[in-house]
Amino acid sequence: MMERKIIHIDMDAFYASIEMRDDPQLVSRPLVIARDPRQTGGHGVVATANYVARSFGVHSAMSSQEALKLCPQAYFKTPDFQKYRQVSQQMHEILHEYTDYIEPIAFDEAYLDVTNNKKQLVSAIQVARSIQQEIYAKLHLTCSAGVSYNKFLAKLASDFSKPVGVTVVRAEEVSDFLFPLAIEKFRGVGQKTVPKMHELGIFTGYDLYQLSSAELIAHFGKMGYILYQRVRGIDERPVEWQRSRKSIGNERTFDQPLTAPEDVSDFLHRSAQRLVKDLTKQQKHGKTLVLKVRNSAFETTTKRLTLTDYLPNQAETYEFYGQQLLEEIQPDEQYDIRLMGLTLTNLDPVDYENVVLPLWGNDSDRLG
Repeated sequence: MMERKIIHIDMDAFYASIEMRDDPQLVSRPLVIARDPRQTGGHGVVATANYVARSFGVHSAMSSQEALKLCPQAYFKTPDFQKYRQVSQQMHEILHEYTDYIEPIAFDEAYLDVTNNKKQLVSAIQVARSIQQEIYAKLHLTCSAGVSYNKFLAKLASDFSKPVGVTVVRAEEVSDFLFPLAIEKFRGVGQKTVPKMHELGIFTGYDLYQLSSAELIAHFGKMGYILYQRVRGIDERPVEWQRSRKSIGNERTFDQPLTAPEDVSDFLHRSAQRLVKDLTKQQKHGKTLVLKVRNSAFETTTKRLTLTDYLPNQAETYEFYGQQLLEEIQPDEQYDIRLMGLTLTNLDPVDYENVVLPLWGNDSDRLG
């Protein structure tokens, strides 16, 4: 079996890099992509930060208030996701010049299977460097690349030498690459898992390698077996280039909780309109509508409605059923909504319809 050639492309500080490209005065300043907490009462979360801000300890998913404490001189820029989405599309157009075997992960990263590529380049390293050069030439942005024979190693490698790095992990180099890595770097080892790992004396890839599959399964279940394989360089997952979306939806976290019924209804209305737009773009329809609500105590409630036939792709329909689901969650309209989301699942392409076959035909057929 031919060894696969997998590349993981990861744009460097993507949102921040776009803003610095468009406004060169920001290049030397600590830039944080988030709403300014001084204008939001301390609310908001960091989407990303440039490398100047990161040197102060600022990172994505941190509260913007904490980012301000770490870096009082930071410049806060409100995210422009419409612009970032457009640039992401341009980046993916470049990737498709090399292969159609692309699995998008987010706006700023993707897996590519370049075992056979459109440019007929023999070396995956050459493909990765060519992609880097073309992205910089056309978009004036930089990316890092990880090159290996599977997705797990390629993903780790792309993060190994940022920014503008190309890291290669060959089969014979797996132990040298994985054994020194902190266990936190392994995909699947989250914040809740790390303390348990440390309790077991697992601090590095080498420590993980010492445990048997039975021991890891006993402590971590299915993930234990996956980690047993990963630390040995095993990952058979293909690049899912034809993966179909399982759901389409949108949600929003509010700086101040929604309490007024009219504000809740207004958001539900706008959410339904956006859902129509996204479904139309993806040419999908579905049978299950899901409403997600979270309050100020971070208690999350999810309600769903499944119909026999596909819901018509109309904002009024989604809004009507969404309101019904909301009444099930909050019948007294005493709202305290910190997050709300509306999603359609159980999707199929619009050209796929339910065909109801008559059991007997029409009356004349039945009577002969």
